Amino acid sequence: MTFQIICTAIIALIIGVLALLAGYRLFLFLLPIWGFFGGFAMGAHATALLLGQGFLATVTGWIVGFVAGLVFAVLSYLIYIVGVALLSAAFGYFLGAGIMLLFLDPGLIVTLVGLAGAVMMAFIVIALNIQKPVLEFITSFGGATAVMTGVLLLFGRIQFESLGENPVQLVLQDSIFWLIVWLVLGFAGFAIQIASNRTYVIEAPENRI
Repeated sequence: MTFQIICTAIIALIIGVLALLAGYRLFLFLLPIWGFFGGFAMGAHATALLLGQGFLATVTGWIVGFVAGLVFAVLSYLIYIVGVALLSAAFGYFLGAGIMLLFLDPGLIVTLVGLAGAVMMAFIVIALNIQKPVLEFITSFGGATAVMTGVLLLFGRIQFESLGENPVQLVLQDSIFWLIVWLVLGFAGFAIQIASNRTYVIEAPENRI
């Protein structure tokens, strides 16, 4: 096991635990970062599905992902509610596209369903004013995924070179044990955040909209 893998695994574990247990409280600080990575992943993933290529296998995927990530990050920092909507949209996109990929090959239909899921999730979160529980849920399972990434790297179940291709999802689909561990972590983090944030509500900073 290389020093690079160990360092990456430790960083993933630290970030994962923080997001898992306190993602909502750290949300404003992490919002631009999550906005960038959410936009980057969403843009690159949609490009890969449309072109029928692997994730970040083309220059186009990198460019689209970077531009989308930059836009998401800037808007997330400047306009709080837009940041919430964009993060919710990214979650809805991957949820919709992920479900479709269980039944269909990558392509236009999967991309369109993912985009529809993004719009629907963002609309539901904002219209019903359920930002708090949704953010707690997203950060909990995002943290669980980061923790799983660190653990699977240390166990040698995923390769460092494949981190950009969502290898954790492949392991979860292949192993009921790791799937159960991921679900337990995610729901445990969600329950902890709900209990610890009963009287805590994020307020948009005065210098942001």
